[in-house]
Amino acid sequence: MIMKLKDNAKIDLMALSSMGVRLAPINRQPVHTGSQYEMQATSAETNVLNVTATLGLETKVLTKFVADNPIAQYIKGELRKRNIKYEGIEEKADGPWGVRHQINIADAGFGVRGPRVYNDRAGEVGRTIKAEDYDLDRIFSEEGSRIFHISGLIASMSEDTSKACLKIIEKAKKSGTLVSFDLNYRESFWKGRERELATVFHEIAKNADILIGNEEEFQIALGIENLRNEGRNSIDETEDFKSMVEKAAEKYPNISVFATTLREVKSANTHQWGAILRVDGIWYEETPREIEVLDRIGGGDGFVAGMLYGILKGWEPMKWLQFGWASGALAVASLTDYVTPADEEEIWAIYKGNARIKR
Repeated sequence: MIMKLKDNAKIDLMALSSMGVRLAPINRQPVHTGSQYEMQATSAETNVLNVTATLGLETKVLTKFVADNPIAQYIKGELRKRNIKYEGIEEKADGPWGVRHQINIADAGFGVRGPRVYNDRAGEVGRTIKAEDYDLDRIFSEEGSRIFHISGLIASMSEDTSKACLKIIEKAKKSGTLVSFDLNYRESFWKGRERELATVFHEIAKNADILIGNEEEFQIALGIENLRNEGRNSIDETEDFKSMVEKAAEKYPNISVFATTLREVKSANTHQWGAILRVDGIWYEETPREIEVLDRIGGGDGFVAGMLYGILKGWEPMKWLQFGWASGALAVASLTDYVTPADEEEIWAIYKGNARIKR
């Protein structure tokens, strides 16, 4: 099956995002005892763009920057290095108490000590993103994008970003662009806005062609009932999750593709990693395998990145799943939140379990 992609689009994969930086202690130390940190430019949505960008297709992020700001300069430089185009207005910082780029502080964990993430997002410039910040007619009708990817993170950041997501998706759909939606539910983002965001997520899902999410996200963000109501999906609950997806497919008949990863954590360094995919009513499965983990953050984004690349390449669904699985496995074998494969061959070697040296 090959999804119908927009013809003559200048951009293959586009996303809306609030950019920030991740600070991670070196040598896998905990945040509260680490004294030396590495910094990277990151966001869930640009993590998804990275496989497509690295492997030579055209990508773009719609975002917003702080004017005359060194962190904004750093982020722009990193996006250029990653072959990701960017578009977004710049807002004056308005002094030390004004807007800024968000900071994600996260360690990788080690062995029996799990990783911890601390979000520092007060004053985040991305929370002020509005649809009016972009020339949407030019972006979608004149230039065009084959797939537009959106995450529940940007959708739930503020009332402004929620409205922006809905308006931008409406414009994307009218132009013939496919919409990919990763639910990415975060309890802290939803606090105090539960009813409002449930409506927003429902409206986005009504316009999506591709939906990614785990069992908890289907329950809370979309109100899909779980048979056993046991919370997050685990490898042993795959059939329950499939039942939930079948209910979601009835509720959202517009969605052609449903997907999720399956992860069982043995330790911070060892996971069972699998994935399942439903395309037009047909299920595809990647049986969980044990993988070694350097830094788990970005594994889910890596899976989505690889899957969307497979769709853009016109492959069959099983190859979408395989490439996504291997891209996620590569993500957790890297210290960056995003996947930067040397080439397609590297991803396929991971899928085949071939870690032999190549000279």
